Amino acid sequence: MNKVVIRKTGKVYEEKIPKGANFLYHNFFGNIILSLVTKRFFSSFVGKYMDKKKSTKYINSFIKKNSIDMSDYPKKEYQSFNDFFSRKIIPSKRPLSMAKKNFISPADAKVLVYKIKEENKFNIKGKDYTLKEILRDEKLEKEYKNGYFLVFRLSVDDYHRYIFIDNGVTIKERKINGKFHTVGPVAFKKHKVFQENQREYSILKLENFGKIIQMEVGALMVGKIVNHQVKKFKRGQEKGYFLFGGSTIVIIVKENIIQIDKDILKNSLNNIETKVKQGEVIARKVGSSFDKV
Repeated sequence: MNKVVIRKTGKVYEEKIPKGANFLYHNFFGNIILSLVTKRFFSSFVGKYMDKKKSTKYINSFIKKNSIDMSDYPKKEYQSFNDFFSRKIIPSKRPLSMAKKNFISPADAKVLVYKIKEENKFNIKGKDYTLKEILRDEKLEKEYKNGYFLVFRLSVDDYHRYIFIDNGVTIKERKINGKFHTVGPVAFKKHKVFQENQREYSILKLENFGKIIQMEVGALMVGKIVNHQVKKFKRGQEKGYFLFGGSTIVIIVKENIIQIDKDILKNSLNNIETKVKQGEVIARKVGSSFDKV
């Protein structure tokens, strides 16, 4: 079980591990199959099928099973399951804070926040990580000592497009090939998901929060991470989207830049995820008040 708190109501619920994921990660024969399904060719194969017109037959049952509120999205006839999965939302359904001091969520997700320690280590679900392992860049790692590592986990029922969180420019982009483990908690006990999985990261120079790293992590059944090639961008502008599957966005921020909202910080310390929406305020620039402006 994985605990998640709905921020608006304060209600805590336990997210059940899907039976399929339990089999793959906790069963001997499942482990054998897992060694195949986490490889690139399998996710690519599934992704290609989900691009076909005949994959639309799964849409209605998927909506019902995951209780997706389709009133948030424009009515249209989808050409494939991936067309549905990467659907755009009605903009007014995701209001965006434009206050310069406000640090916002890039996506609909369940967020956990980790403090990067002196030795650049932090623990996620029982596994120790270093930024060097994740970024594969020793020089870059040193810049974020004592900063924050924010994990935004998207499940299959979430809106799968994500945005830039502030005005800025792209300094550098990098892709790292890897596996496609699920980003659900079931995988974290045995695998260092953020070190092993396929991922892409961008070094962004933001107007109000300095240089940050935004990383998209591929996951089980995610056929593709689609990032737009953008040099200069505005707060709220779309950065990209995921095709079929759950996935994760990571944002790495330097020391003394942001103050994480108290509820999210408290939940994270108790290993409880906080459910947030794209554009929602999750932190403030250091020195700013904690009002909702």
